[in-house]
Amino acid sequence: MIPWADWRNLDIDNLEGWTTINYLIGAFKRLSFGHIVLCNSYRNPALLAKMAANLSLFAPGRFILGIGAGWKKDEYLSYGYEFPDASARIEALEEAVQIIRKMWTEKAVYFRGRYYNIAGAYCFPKPDPIPPIMIGGGGEKLTLKAVASHADWWNCPNLTLEEYRRKLDVLKNHCGKVRRDYEAIKKTWLGCISLAETRDEALRIAAANPFVTRETRFDAMHATIIGTPEQVSQRLAEFIDLGVEYFIFRFLDFPSMKGTELFTEKVAEELR
Repeated sequence: MIPWADWRNLDIDNLEGWTTINYLIGAFKRLSFGHIVLCNSYRNPALLAKMAANLSLFAPGRFILGIGAGWKKDEYLSYGYEFPDASARIEALEEAVQIIRKMWTEKAVYFRGRYYNIAGAYCFPKPDPIPPIMIGGGGEKLTLKAVASHADWWNCPNLTLEEYRRKLDVLKNHCGKVRRDYEAIKKTWLGCISLAETRDEALRIAAANPFVTRETRFDAMHATIIGTPEQVSQRLAEFIDLGVEYFIFRFLDFPSMKGTELFTEKVAEELR
């Protein structure tokens, strides 16, 4: 599917997520892979569970199933999918995650819900180990409740430190209500980084990037992390202090690899 930031530019190549990750996980055998995130509406959950189990057979322990309720209406409609309201999409996601877990752990799966009905579906071989399920989204009333109830990992994109701290407080509250161990949920942070040897150069890269300027959500002074290796390390350390265990980045100088290489050489080493 076409990434949301590039939807207006149809000349850009956009790879389909599931087939691409199957190639990558076979080509790079030392790395783990996951989606951020699959739209639940686009794949039947019982079939998706079988697909993930099959992938895990060939790459045990190296796949994270990232899934979300879906949100991009124009993409739904252009590909011929119905677009229910947000509450229906999130309720369907909750049913889907339950079905996926059953497919991975039970012999013959039966499930009757409002959105999905499964009658004797099977999934062999079972994945071993069972992939973690990462739910993406930050809706405080419904999505974070679903995370508290069903997720192994949680991801929400493009939040400032203050926004992220608030979401964690909401998530912790939901965990208390459903009697879930808040610490058992791995926290991740997804965001943009503009990294250079000087802050002025990092600011220039951010200001020139159409991904930042086109979408006000990525205002250069908002959720994007901008600066030198030392400054970026300091910002990321603040997220680590909140409990973030995994980071997912979009480097704003792409397709140049300078930002990525600088991060690997100086920031990653500092955080270690």
